[in-house]
Amino acid sequence: MMRRLWLLFAQAVTIALAVVLVLAAWKPQWWASVRARELAGAPASVTPAPRAAAPEAAPALAGRAGASQSFAAAVRRAAPAVVSITASKSTLRRPAATWQRDFFGGGRNQAQTGLGSGVLVSPEGYLLTNQHVVDGADDIEVTLSDGRSASARVVGTDADSDLALLKIALDNVPVIPFGDIRQVSVGDPVLAIGNPFNVGETVTSGIVSALDRNQLGLSTIENFIQTDAAINPGNSGGALVDGEGRLVGINTAIFSRSGGSMGIGFAIPVDIAREVMDALIRDGQMTRGWIGVQPRDLTPEFADSFQLPVREGVLVTGVLRDGPAARAGLKPGDVVTAIGGVKISNTAQLLRAVGALKPPSSAVLAVQRGSDAMTLSVPVAKRPPPRPRDAD
Repeated sequence: MMRRLWLLFAQAVTIALAVVLVLAAWKPQWWASVRARELAGAPASVTPAPRAAAPEAAPALAGRAGASQSFAAAVRRAAPAVVSITASKSTLRRPAATWQRDFFGGGRNQAQTGLGSGVLVSPEGYLLTNQHVVDGADDIEVTLSDGRSASARVVGTDADSDLALLKIALDNVPVIPFGDIRQVSVGDPVLAIGNPFNVGETVTSGIVSALDRNQLGLSTIENFIQTDAAINPGNSGGALVDGEGRLVGINTAIFSRSGGSMGIGFAIPVDIAREVMDALIRDGQMTRGWIGVQPRDLTPEFADSFQLPVREGVLVTGVLRDGPAARAGLKPGDVVTAIGGVKISNTAQLLRAVGALKPPSSAVLAVQRGSDAMTLSVPVAKRPPPRPRDAD
């Protein structure tokens, strides 16, 4: 009797093992589901989850991991307001050498065409772009993403920030929503939208690589957003938007050795763009304060050499003769540590703080002169326009 029971038990075990091996070979997903439940501490079950649920679960996991999040909704919201700009000008080239004269046709009128992008910012047809996109243009043509086109007029430009405001006479134009630069952080996803190389409207993605980039020599007012979203020639003046499709910057420049994107692009923050836009609509020009100094960041070496009691501030390396700062008593070698009670740590902060002052007015500067701390009341004048570059 015992022998018969033992044989029945052995046969049952053999059949069970055979079933497990067959299931593992033919339905490995069932076996994986069982193992996952066991590892998670859940009751094991060989009943597979419905296959229809898998496509819904996969995007959720991918979204949480940041692997394949879709920005289609952001593109639908922002892209219609991004336009292509064709700027044409006729210029007389001056020959500088024989080979240049031969190459350029001996000073004859040469038609030049520049391509760029722009962003519609109001239902009235106002759009922002870079000043260098339309600088010196005789004719500006704007093409919308829906195929409509119109001639644009320049409302005003601001060379200090490299921004320009244009206007077109079209009805029912799409408008991009504005974002808040205070909500932008390094690591946030961003999209660059524009017309690179005139191939048509193009969207690239990346992240915010850095904020408050300055001392790049691109413009006077520098407070750039750096991004690794691909920006190429033709993207200038286009939109940098956040993951919700809101405008956070105007694409303006790239660092490149080849002429193409190398993952280092720069955009003018939306707060500066909006400030310039409002001023150009209201006054037709952007008015900034000016005190007539040559500033430079204070280095630890300079502070140690002159035994200064401060380690942060802006060193005054030059003072314009008979300028506002000179009349107030500011001297080369002084260190500006605050303007109007606001602490100043670098040159970019000083330029923005002085530029925000509206002439005619005065500003109280906290100054460190050697071992002496003092305050000076400096008259604020209107910033003179930048000197034009020589023609090519």
